[in-house]
Amino acid sequence: MNEQSNTAQQELVLEAGRTEKQYWKDLWRYRELFYFLAWRDILVRYKQTAIGIAWALLRPFLTMVVFTIVFGQLAKLPSQGVPYPILVFAGMLPWQFFANALSECSNSLIGNANLISKVYFPRLIVPTSAVIVSFVDFLISGMILLGLMAWYNFVPDWRILTLPVFILISCAASMGVGLWLAALNVQYRDFRFVVPFIIQFGLYISPVGFSSSIVPEQWRLLYSLNPMVGVIDGFRWAIIGGQSTIYLPGFLLSLALVFLLLWSGIWYFRKMEKTFADVI
Repeated sequence: MNEQSNTAQQELVLEAGRTEKQYWKDLWRYRELFYFLAWRDILVRYKQTAIGIAWALLRPFLTMVVFTIVFGQLAKLPSQGVPYPILVFAGMLPWQFFANALSECSNSLIGNANLISKVYFPRLIVPTSAVIVSFVDFLISGMILLGLMAWYNFVPDWRILTLPVFILISCAASMGVGLWLAALNVQYRDFRFVVPFIIQFGLYISPVGFSSSIVPEQWRLLYSLNPMVGVIDGFRWAIIGGQSTIYLPGFLLSLALVFLLLWSGIWYFRKMEKTFADVI
């Protein structure tokens, strides 16, 4: 017990003695650890599973089917001139990435407790590698969208070239919220029960199964306080094109909130990072 306490104290002294500039240099120096953690988690996710990577396809596909039936067939909501399954899946892709990233990030530090309590490295590597694992699922799920486009003979226009920009914004949103939850989960272990609720509640208030254009104009700006509204609208604008539009004031508000979450997430994570080895 004393040996573990001494190790933790040595970790705190080592981390406290490093400047902010050295810390960011260490992120590059420990890049191989980043590759290792990401690759390990990818292998663990699909190892000894019955249908392998099909799990990354089955869940968003079934969700898309349910939303298409409920919102497209029963509620008869508008689809912006495209087949409703494509409308839904264009919103499902960024949301699924965001939800998976939150789930992985929130548990990433706890899942690597032995590593964190024994050796020094920039802890920011751990939740970042978890986001990369979720991004792999995102790429796999993208095959469903390609299949839907082929099935409905849908060809995107030039806007598809802007999709990487919105993917980066989605990564920023995932990292920002994920860093907050990862740090809070170390301090307060009951946060692991909060994350599934956040994901479930967020699915209902985000325009995944419907277009945000159905929200009354006077409520659009308020609705955009959900940062995923701007991300999802951006994905649809890039993928669907045609009649799809972006509500610019709301998109700029969502974009500002995304980068505020990213900045504050990094700030809070770095603030609490010095206590991880002792608390975890």
